[in-house]
Formats: sequence, C-alpha cells, structure tokens
Amino acid sequence: MKQISTRFSIAVHILSLIAVSSNECTGDFIASSVNTNPVIIRRIMGMLKKAGFVEVRPGVGGAALRKEPEDITLLDIYRAVHVIEEDQLFRLHEDPNEHCPVGRNIERVLLSELNEAQAAMEHRLGQTKLSQLVNHFK
Repeated sequence: MKQISTRFSIAVHILSLIAVSSNECTGDFIASSVNTNPVIIRRIMGMLKKAGFVEVRPGVGGAALRKEPEDITLLDIYRAVHVIEEDQLFRLHEDPNEHCPVGRNIERVLLSELNEAQAAMEHRLGQTKLSQLVNHFK
C-alpha cells in the first residue's frame, strides 16, 4: 500500500523547529532533529521557501519564518510540499474490465466518496494552525 509522502510531517517538523528555536536553525541542526539526510531537508526547505514560509540565510545562515505560526495552517503546509499528485489523494486502479458491471462503474461510484473524504481531511487541516502545534513544544 502506498502511503502519503512523509514530506508533510517533515515540513511540519521543520517549521515547528524554526518557530521554537529560530536562532539555531541551520540545515544540520534541522537534519539532526528530524533524524534524516540533510539533502532531504534542503529539498523540503526549498519547497517551504518557494511557498513563502521560510527564508534561508546563506553562509553561516540558518532559517527563519517569514510568516507567523498563527498565519500558517496545516493545509498550507500540505499544499506547499506537494503531498499528493494531481490534487488527488486517492488513486483508482487503472483499466478495470469494462465487460464487468463493477469494473465498468467502479470509478464513477467510488470517486465521489473519495473526493468527499479528501475534502473533509483538507477542511480539518485548514482549521489547524502551526501555532497550535508549536504551543505543545514550548
């Protein structure tokens, strides 16, 4: 079973870490906290920078938030790191048997349910601010 990309949880981790300890947030510090390869951190940081959430200072540098944690929702982060392909959380199997009544209709029948489930999840993520998570780390 294919899972949702870990980019989302790593991005939330990165932004939370910067919000809590902005003075120390070098790439190595972040990679150490996430416990992953700095290359992955740089890739996700690039996505977060492109979305306008962080600024990265070259050289000795480090990273800082460009928006306040109360102005960033989990949905904003989810979208910034391209968790899903083509805006579809659920993918349907390809090429079902058109001669079978289930195969012929499965996409039409299942798609509306899956779209509603995705919308409900995105609505929930949109209600949670990064600041709500950060308050648990202080």
